[in-house]
Amino acid sequence: MTAALAAAVLALTACGDSKPASDPQSSASAATGFPVSVQHKYGTTEIAAAPTRVVTLGLSDQDPVLALGVVPVGAIDWFLERPYGKWPWAQPLWAGKTPEIVGERDEYNLEKVAALKPDLIIGLYSGMSKDQYDKLSKIAPTVAQPVGFDDYAAPWQDMTRLAGKALGKEAKANELIAAIDARLAKLAAEHPDFAGKSVAVVEPYEPGKYAIFAPNDPKVVLLTKLGFTVPKAIVDAAGKEYAAEIGSEQLSLVEVDKLVFLTADASTESTVKADKVYSTLKVAKENRAVFLPYEEPPLGAALSFSTVLSIPYALDQLVPLLSK
Repeated sequence: MTAALAAAVLALTACGDSKPASDPQSSASAATGFPVSVQHKYGTTEIAAAPTRVVTLGLSDQDPVLALGVVPVGAIDWFLERPYGKWPWAQPLWAGKTPEIVGERDEYNLEKVAALKPDLIIGLYSGMSKDQYDKLSKIAPTVAQPVGFDDYAAPWQDMTRLAGKALGKEAKANELIAAIDARLAKLAAEHPDFAGKSVAVVEPYEPGKYAIFAPNDPKVVLLTKLGFTVPKAIVDAAGKEYAAEIGSEQLSLVEVDKLVFLTADASTESTVKADKVYSTLKVAKENRAVFLPYEEPPLGAALSFSTVLSIPYALDQLVPLLSK
């Protein structure tokens, strides 16, 4: 992942040993309950029968759809990359099928969408406008962003449930969510050393420039589910924003028990460690910081993607690092 892409991820960021989401086909129940009515940001959509040709227009919508046993026929690019098939947590579920690319981050090619003859269009993790929704609804039943959240701010649980409702697989969606919740509780119980320890999740986006994610950011929420806490100083610094953006002179804010850096490329860790202010911190001197790359392996990406598929992948690798 390039530094530019990592910055784009930053801008958008506003499970038991059973690995519950690894093979949805093996336990997915048949779609039921049709016709269904699905509420979303722009109203209520009626879906007459179980969808089989689904187009996903949100940046991560393919994950809950795949987890529920449906392979989308259309998807979008994410900043000129292909997240639908890029990440290892989703690749096996595509089963070698490649979706048609129908746009890039909220810019949809309606002709390409229509040519796929979809029976369902969803844009959950998106910035879909009302005008776009109206046009897409003329092509097929369309489910827009979840109600009650800003664009790109709905929790993964809400997006999974909404996808489950639209696909007639509510029970399976709830099962997947419950399995991840159970895994988080199990991990917290197995690691009492996490309980009450302070944590900060930080993106070094330029030399000497850092974004400290707010406590309601999905990455931070996941860590608090494991028992960690966010210091009040970080809560206050972030305020109502998705992150507090600081310079090196304010790095005392991340003097915490466990510091998590998301790194754009191989040079980012070296740049951080060369920061003269950072090197004075106790957390640095005692090696209590972990550096999570967006790629090779894509642990930072899994944590940032924060979906029903990526969270189990992230936990597999993150927990051992945190417990060192």
